[in-house]
Amino acid sequence: MAFVRSLLGAKKILSRSTAAAPKGFLAVYVGESQKKRFVVPISYLNQPSFQALLSKSEEEFGFDHPMGGLTIPCPEDTFITVTSRLQ
Repeated sequence: MAFVRSLLGAKKILSRSTAAAPKGFLAVYVGESQKKRFVVPISYLNQPSFQALLSKSEEEFGFDHPMGGLTIPCPEDTFITVTSRLQ
């Protein structure tokens, strides 16, 4: 159920921030202090490891993301490691 809430919240956030992301992709901001923008395929939303990152984001920010887009509060290298295993 938490995942469904995460997706619904992500949709609200993404409706504000996806103007520059190509169809089928979403923009996320990653980092602990300085945020870097990544564009990832929406298929990542179905992956358990990416869902874990979304849960961490929900715990940290709820649905109020300071960057105006989906913000994932983890080190950039962790995000790259997780997403490099997805395809």
